[in-house]
Amino acid sequence: MTSDPALFPALLGERWHQLSAPVQQMHGNVPHVLARGTADVEGATNLPIRWLRHLLGLPEPGLQQPLEVSIERRGTREIWTRRFAGKQMRSVLDRVTNLPLLSERLGPITLRFELLRDGKVIDWQLRSARVFGLPLPLALFGEVLSRSGAQDGRYTFHIDTRLPLLGRLVAYRGWLEIVDGN
Repeated sequence: MTSDPALFPALLGERWHQLSAPVQQMHGNVPHVLARGTADVEGATNLPIRWLRHLLGLPEPGLQQPLEVSIERRGTREIWTRRFAGKQMRSVLDRVTNLPLLSERLGPITLRFELLRDGKVIDWQLRSARVFGLPLPLALFGEVLSRSGAQDGRYTFHIDTRLPLLGRLVAYRGWLEIVDGN
């Protein structure tokens, strides 16, 4: 009996093989990945945005923050623990039942993405959002940019989330190198 493919290879299908090696290593099928690097984090400073960042465990703004990412895989389910300058942010990724979408749960919020390949980059397109399991209009989530790629042999990422009327919730961009992947 063969096991099901890991989350990202399953959702990307044949497009998976066209991605760069660092992206495949980070999003592949090994049970555990530990990666380290740095990230520049930005975000608005108004009180509602600061409160939301705290509620969701999102990182606070700051340049060249040390970043450690641990990924634990169990079938298609992945637990991502990110430590920005020592502060922990955890999310759970999985496949949406009967849909070709990736689900990311971060506290009370669940985001659903369609994964597209843009050259050698994964472009995460937000398709729906839920809070405490209740669907929300996408207009309330404003703009979400999320891309995973590679540069100079390292895994790179760029995430930028902006909310209507409130501004930038969080944006982080940087790189990671895998230090343990087994």
